[in-house]
Amino acid sequence: MSLAIGVDVGGTKVAAGVVDEAGTILARTRRPTPSTSPGDVERTIADVVAELRADHEVQAVGIGAAGFIDTERATVLFAPNLAWRDEPLRDEVAKLIGLPVVVENDANAAAWAEYRFGAGRGEDHLVCVTVGTGIGGGMVLGGQLFRGRFGIGAEFGHMQVIPEGRRCGCGQRGCWEQYCSGRALLHEAREIADVQREYGKRLLELGNGRPEGIEAPEVTTAAREGDPAALACFEEVGRWLGQGLADLASLLDPGCFVVGGGVADAGELLLGPARRVFAEHLTGGTHRPHADIRHAALGNAAGMVGAADLARRG
Repeated sequence: MSLAIGVDVGGTKVAAGVVDEAGTILARTRRPTPSTSPGDVERTIADVVAELRADHEVQAVGIGAAGFIDTERATVLFAPNLAWRDEPLRDEVAKLIGLPVVVENDANAAAWAEYRFGAGRGEDHLVCVTVGTGIGGGMVLGGQLFRGRFGIGAEFGHMQVIPEGRRCGCGQRGCWEQYCSGRALLHEAREIADVQREYGKRLLELGNGRPEGIEAPEVTTAAREGDPAALACFEEVGRWLGQGLADLASLLDPGCFVVGGGVADAGELLLGPARRVFAEHLTGGTHRPHADIRHAALGNAAGMVGAADLARRG
């Protein structure tokens, strides 16, 4: 059986797993991301690979990196939430671990995993949108992972939706992820708790009486309790998600959208409003098929599973 290690590098964690040919994770580990130093991130990747290799014989390592990856799948050109700028990640990690390495955008890796093993099985035209700290995007079109001419296609999160809107980590303003992400959910919750304290009293309780003490899990907890302020936060973020998916459908016409990421773990709290707004705003919606909007099946494991499968393929 051919085994590979998939490493998912995000803004807060480096998660890694040994993955077999069926997409099953046999062992896993994780570390915090030392986001201010490229060299420290590479050494952290080497550390998790060494830990997993101690008990498994692996052939290759795939890295799903939160950034723009070049056409050679070797260099991280830019990472909005990490310190990588033109970083030769593939070669630096390969020197440390002595194994073949493939670098892929993390959302591309997640899209590939959902296509091969998850919610997108059987659908050869799918768009994957990961709603987490920001928004990641990946596409499989005609059964092939779409990367674009320069390797950095499907960066949906940085489409401008509000001219001169909220500042984004990419250096621009008004990007979609500033209104549809974990950060956007917190922005809504903390603003309600700050300016409508009675309406947001449950959120304030969960934040220990301070708007800045509210975190995303508290918003989800309150929404599941039926708190109207928390539900309004998900309604707002879901509205932005549904509108964005409708726009993507006009451009790409996929058979399904697979929505993953930490915010999507709230399930129908997010996807319910998104489906409603998608149907309302899809161009020609009463005269065309509607793409399914599905919750990702692989959860936080998608990035590492996809990266491992892509590494195995070389």
